[in-house]
Amino acid sequence: MAVLIMSEGELARAEILRDLDEDRLTIEAAEQLLGLGRRQVFRVLSAYRSQGAQGLISKKRGRPSNRKMSGETRAEALEIVRQNYADFGPTLAAEKLAERHGLRVSKETLRKWMLEDGLWLDRRRRRKRAYQPRYRRDCVGELIQVDGCDHWWFEDRGRRCTLLVFIDDATSRLMQLRFVRTESTFAYFEVLRGYLEAWGKPVAFYTDKHVVFRVNKRDARKGDGLTQFGRALHGLNIDLICANSSQAKGRVERAHKTLQDRLVKELRLANISDVDGANAFLPGFMTDHNARFGKAPANTKDLHRPLTVRDNLDEAFTWRETRTVTQALTLHYDRQVFVLKQIPAALAAAGKTAEVVEYPDGRIVVHHSGADLPYRLFDKERRVDQAAIVGNKFFGPLLAQIREDQVRRDADVKPRRSIRPASASSAR
Repeated sequence: MAVLIMSEGELARAEILRDLDEDRLTIEAAEQLLGLGRRQVFRVLSAYRSQGAQGLISKKRGRPSNRKMSGETRAEALEIVRQNYADFGPTLAAEKLAERHGLRVSKETLRKWMLEDGLWLDRRRRRKRAYQPRYRRDCVGELIQVDGCDHWWFEDRGRRCTLLVFIDDATSRLMQLRFVRTESTFAYFEVLRGYLEAWGKPVAFYTDKHVVFRVNKRDARKGDGLTQFGRALHGLNIDLICANSSQAKGRVERAHKTLQDRLVKELRLANISDVDGANAFLPGFMTDHNARFGKAPANTKDLHRPLTVRDNLDEAFTWRETRTVTQALTLHYDRQVFVLKQIPAALAAAGKTAEVVEYPDGRIVVHHSGADLPYRLFDKERRVDQAAIVGNKFFGPLLAQIREDQVRRDADVKPRRSIRPASASSAR
């Protein structure tokens, strides 16, 4: 038994024609119900009697429209959109196809084509992800959200700078604030040191995927996958969690908005326009801010751990990289050549790796097997001084005599006469 696909109107028409064929309706009543003339009623009735309900189905169903655009036109339009208007919406793309390429396609047709080829997403797929709220951590020091905010903190009174913010997830209290010129590793080291000395070691820090906190280079083949900041936290037994979105660390993001409003105005009222003055102002501001906006933790236990004698912050907050020592007892670091002093420890390091440690104050130390290797910097731009060669203790007297002879000969040589007449020389 064949299954027929009919529209609601066709089904209703089949019921009316069935009643008409069985003499339960008159022709006049069928005309009114079908909305057709007498002649058309007899026509559809004849089709119903000969073919049944199938005779009432539209013959155009399943066939391409007479106004359908050709496949060549579709391919041409999509290729133009793909090459020139990949980020355009269907409406604007249709306008540009007509204006610049003479290709007239309705916006809805182009929308359907772009959806089919994946060049456009419908409203449902373009809907932004919904981020559900999460509960705060229970204890102080369990999770500290960290972020930097680059802003015109001094408005037009001073230079643009960055505010580094440490905020406790359990209480929304500002734990540490610091103005710095740029958001760098050493800037975070400085603020982190102040935090640890004031509060102790928290369980974890929650940050974004800034290059200070995460190695974002996918094809990185060297190293252990930790940044300098991550290495320092690992050595101090502090976890580092990188958020996948800004909404995930909404606590510190919302704090930025509050600070950009209140702190900017407070600095203006205090007539502060430089980083040093602002940093001196921050402790009092933090106390007032926490009193106003701080929340009570769900658990009164403080999870900060005190620093121990093994937590050497001077060594932890350094920039460390490994370099290979050449057979000539040299290594390269920061576009400079380090020439190691020829001592037994340096000779033993030839052909092996050494650790270069840079401290926040600019000092650089080279380590190998627990020993410090003294060095000097090799100036690649230095040029040989002729006077230094003359002063050489082995060849100095001979070279000095040769130079004196050259000077004497140059003084004895008379200037050559010009072969040109004076008039020609003066004219030249």
